[in-house]
Amino acid sequence: MVSSLLQYSTMLIYMGVYEEKKETCGTICLKYLLFSFNFLFWLAGGGVMAVGIWTMVEKSDYISLLSSKIYVASAYILVLAGAIVMVTGVLGCCATFKEQRRLLRVYFVLLLCIFLLEILSGILAYIYYQQLNEELKQNLRETMTQKYEQSSHEHVTRAVDKLQQEFKCCGSNSSSDWAESVWIRSRDAAGRMVPDSCCKTRTDLCGRRDHPSNIYKVEGGCITKLEKFILDHLKIIGAVGVGIACVQVIGMVFTCCLYRSLKAEPY
Repeated sequence: MVSSLLQYSTMLIYMGVYEEKKETCGTICLKYLLFSFNFLFWLAGGGVMAVGIWTMVEKSDYISLLSSKIYVASAYILVLAGAIVMVTGVLGCCATFKEQRRLLRVYFVLLLCIFLLEILSGILAYIYYQQLNEELKQNLRETMTQKYEQSSHEHVTRAVDKLQQEFKCCGSNSSSDWAESVWIRSRDAAGRMVPDSCCKTRTDLCGRRDHPSNIYKVEGGCITKLEKFILDHLKIIGAVGVGIACVQVIGMVFTCCLYRSLKAEPY
């Protein structure tokens, strides 16, 4: 009888040790999986922030030609989300190795906030994608003819010159749009029929001659060129935002699993 009890007790002890080792092994695997995820997540945060900054800095001139602020808002959201991602990645590593449930809760909440920010950025990019053509038709022509070379709109002048030179186009819909320009009709134009930035070989006063051999005459004008450029960039913003958001779901699942596997902290 006593021998049977000893055997039973020994068996229970071994089972307990086995279960503890099994639990410990599972927790260790989760820790390293979550740590690996956080490192990749941190790198992804840098990439997201880089895309947002590139949109605002490298393409800031074109932003001044758009009446809607949705395009730049989606870029700002990406920069903000990217910065939070990088901070969250570091916090996630600390929470993982210290095995503190409180830190894991904070980490999970931050992941959720970033997830919502990036989904919002993707949605904004999609909404603007749908209305871009109509906005350009309504506003680009007026912006170019009314604000070009005007004293209070130097940023528009720079943007239009850059647009026409980079995309090899002239005017909103065609070069004839410049006939209605406030600047072209003034003495300041010095007899130019189009801005010098319309010229294939840009020289001072080359805009006095609007023959196709001298200036860019593109079907659809600058609207089609600018629209294609912005649409391509919106696809990048949307894809990055939604893509990173989907990856975060994996991180949230890992976090929940590790949280459940850890014993409750003593209070």
